[in-house]
Amino acid sequence: MNNGMPVRYKVAEAAKSAGVSASTLRLWESQGLVVPDRSDTGHRQYSAEDVARIKKIAWYRTERGLNPAAIREALESEEPSENSETADSSDLGRRLRSLRHGAGKTLDQVAGDIGIAASTLSTLERTSQGVSFKTLHDLAEYYGTTVSRLSGEERNEVPAVVRAGTWRTWPETTPGVTVQLLAEGRTMMDCHRFVLAPGAASEGAYRHDGEEFMHVLSGRLELVLDSDQFFDLGPGDSLYFESRRYHSWRNRHDGETILIWINTPPTF
Repeated sequence: MNNGMPVRYKVAEAAKSAGVSASTLRLWESQGLVVPDRSDTGHRQYSAEDVARIKKIAWYRTERGLNPAAIREALESEEPSENSETADSSDLGRRLRSLRHGAGKTLDQVAGDIGIAASTLSTLERTSQGVSFKTLHDLAEYYGTTVSRLSGEERNEVPAVVRAGTWRTWPETTPGVTVQLLAEGRTMMDCHRFVLAPGAASEGAYRHDGEEFMHVLSGRLELVLDSDQFFDLGPGDSLYFESRRYHSWRNRHDGETILIWINTPPTF
């Protein structure tokens, strides 16, 4: 009995169920064709949906003779009808996939242009997770949009007042980084509340048009401008800078760091 819990398969079990070898399954994972969950101890855990996907991959490989890139495209073409009722958190991934298809690009082409692995981009498009803040910004810039728009920030009907604790939250693409909306709609400012877990970071420097302001509410943030100017910001500290300057950041506190972050115009 599984007491209603979803069935999870280990590598060997999933491979046997799908009729492939464990080494083949690991290869397909490295190619971004299937992305299993991980247990608390880091072991791969495959769902029944993953096993069904593996069987499709095997069919495309043996019966159609498709290469990994073509298999990914074939699987993606099936996903809209299969996942039409997925949670809102996957909207970002669907938007990115739609933009890529609109540009006539393959996963390998976009990943190569951005400088990331095709498997990482595939995971992002499927789950809206698994990339750094810098990579998300680079993808938005690549497609001529902004991270805020990709995250579903713009809505036609928005509240004039956003009550404490009722903030809408971006899809959590980057582990440990929570972005909450303090103002909604098509505004002249992006107004966000960042909650950073210990060690959370942008994982690289990025830049965009505009100006930005940040005010630390709690914790401690290190911000680096143009790779050579370091700012150690604590509770009550504020910083204002031009967004065209390369900037990166990291939570240097052993607990959460919370800050107000405003960009204008909304180019982030």
